[in-house]
Amino acid sequence: MPVSTLATRRQRRQLRQAAGVPSPWSMFLKGFFKHPVMVGALVPSSNALVRRMLSRVDWANTKLFVEYGPGVGTFCRAILDALPADASYIAIDTNEDFIRYLRHDIVDPRFSAVLGSAADVMRIVADHGHDKADYVLSGLPFSTLPAGVGDAIGQATADVLRPGGAFLVYQYSPKCRDFIEPYIPKVEHAMEWWNVPPAQLYWAWKE
Repeated sequence: MPVSTLATRRQRRQLRQAAGVPSPWSMFLKGFFKHPVMVGALVPSSNALVRRMLSRVDWANTKLFVEYGPGVGTFCRAILDALPADASYIAIDTNEDFIRYLRHDIVDPRFSAVLGSAADVMRIVADHGHDKADYVLSGLPFSTLPAGVGDAIGQATADVLRPGGAFLVYQYSPKCRDFIEPYIPKVEHAMEWWNVPPAQLYWAWKE
C-alpha cells in the first residue's frame, strides 16, 4: 500500500478521534443495534458487491450520483474514485451518527452528506442546484420500512432520475422489487454470492 494512502487514512483516523467520532466498525454496529430496521445487515457490503453493483454505471456521463443509506461509506470511496471531477455525489441518511461520521471522514468538494429522508430526494437534489440525478444507489431494507415509506421512495426516485438513468438497489429480500417495478418497470436482476448474506442486485432503468 502506498505511503500516501496510509498517511491519508492515518490523518482521517486522527481527525475522527479528535472530534470524538468512533471507528467505522463501531459506527456500523452502533447503527445496526440502534436502528436495525434502517440498516438491514450486521456487516458492511463486500468489495465484490460494491464492484458489481457499480459496474453498469456510465461514469463519463454522470453529473449527479445519489446514495440512500450510505452508512459508514462502504460505497463512497469507490464512487468518488470513479466520479468525474466536475460531478457531484449526495449521500442521504436518516441516521445522524452516520452523517456526522461521513462529514468527518470524507473531505471532497464533490461530496455532500445530508441528514434527511430518501423520500425527499427531489427537494434535496434541488437544494444542491440540480434538476435530475443520473444514478441513485440504495441499500435501504425496503421490506422492513414503515408502511408507505418504500412506495414514497420508489415514486420519488422515479421522479428524480433523468431518462436513461438508473436506480441501483442491493437487498437481502426479493420483496424490494415490489417497491421498484411499479415506478421503474425495466428491472434487471442478479445475485452476488460473495457477500454476507448473499445479496439481491437490481438495476432499474428509467426509459
